[in-house]
Amino acid sequence: MVFLSAPTGAHADAPDTPGGDQEQTDFYFGGIVTNEGEPVEGVTMSIEGNGFDAETVTNAEGRWRLYVPEKEEYVLTIDEDTLPDGVIVDPEQLPEGTQPIQGTTGSFEVSFGLTNSKILNLFLGEGERVTATAFDRVVALVINGLNFGLLLALASIGVSLIFGTTGLTNFAHAEMVTFGAIVALVFGTFLSWPMWIVIPLVVVFGAAFGWALDAGLWKPLRRKGLGLVQLMIVSIGLSLALRYTFQFFIGGTSYQLPGAGATKIRILGPISLSIIDMISMGISIVVIVGVAFWLVRTRVGKATRAISDNPGLAAASGIDVDRVIRIVWMMSAALAALAGILWAYFRPGVRWDMGVQILLLIFAAVTLGGLGTAFGALIGSIIVGLLVEISTLWLPPDLKYVGALAVLIIVLLVRPQGILGRKERVG
Repeated sequence: MVFLSAPTGAHADAPDTPGGDQEQTDFYFGGIVTNEGEPVEGVTMSIEGNGFDAETVTNAEGRWRLYVPEKEEYVLTIDEDTLPDGVIVDPEQLPEGTQPIQGTTGSFEVSFGLTNSKILNLFLGEGERVTATAFDRVVALVINGLNFGLLLALASIGVSLIFGTTGLTNFAHAEMVTFGAIVALVFGTFLSWPMWIVIPLVVVFGAAFGWALDAGLWKPLRRKGLGLVQLMIVSIGLSLALRYTFQFFIGGTSYQLPGAGATKIRILGPISLSIIDMISMGISIVVIVGVAFWLVRTRVGKATRAISDNPGLAAASGIDVDRVIRIVWMMSAALAALAGILWAYFRPGVRWDMGVQILLLIFAAVTLGGLGTAFGALIGSIIVGLLVEISTLWLPPDLKYVGALAVLIIVLLVRPQGILGRKERVG
């Protein structure tokens, strides 16, 4: 079998391999390929992602190194035709920050840790090579799409609730997502608290963050009578201010939460999920069901729907609109913070700008489902999540988000109000 490990130490002085004419940057993946203690020469290694691709071959000492332009996620592929006969890569022995591509034995999702390099030493052994069938790939992508769609729904429902009650398109919602991931990073990684304590704590911090934003900024602006366009511009400014504040405190490095990169377990046929994936999907489903119950069965939830339908009539009927909006901001921020943790595990990694990477997808999900409808945001998120993942069957991974946005445009040309939205008469 091929075992991957990430030892520390002497990688810094590793000589450049064939392919050394590659432009050298500060970031690279590298390692040594050995078989029964002997180096293996001539193994082709390639890296792809973020609009970049490169290839190299192991030298006489079995060493390889691939430089990349930035510290992001990539797909590392070992050309198995260049390995000795009967040799594969064992996906169960991957180091932290490395995920196998489902249905293959030679391609992996790789990401950096706290340093600017990632060392993957390959130890060859016997094994059977596996090539994914089209059906296996589709099933695996559908599962990943559902996982992504569910975490996207947590953030999208918050955006929809805020838009429904205030009419505000909140561009700073991306930073609420990032805020949750950073709180988890501080308590889970830096302070080493157990995640079963950290997750509820993040939700509480997120709710407090939403309360502070509404009390300190949005309510005073509403009372001054600012228009929606002015409020939207304020949200863009707030987004930029928060984003670069996060960068000031944690820098431009990607950090990993505890348990990130956990090994996937084969569940049924081509379906493989890690414990983190299963927990993430379980948390998303439970929380979404809870929000649905809150909207349909509780007095505040019914008041929220009433304000979304007609704010003036809701206020005239005795509903405390400001109080409900405050609760909506707290709930939206708490959901976004929780989504930030799940997004950090899905990527994986915590970055200062991680929220803005899915902001357009959040807006796409809300618009597709119907502006101002929480249930529409859920449906839109599931559709967008599935489209993003399944589109990689035809599109390069770097363009998978474009496919979802293109479908959004097509759907809105046919049904401008979205799936669950209502037609409105203008003028």
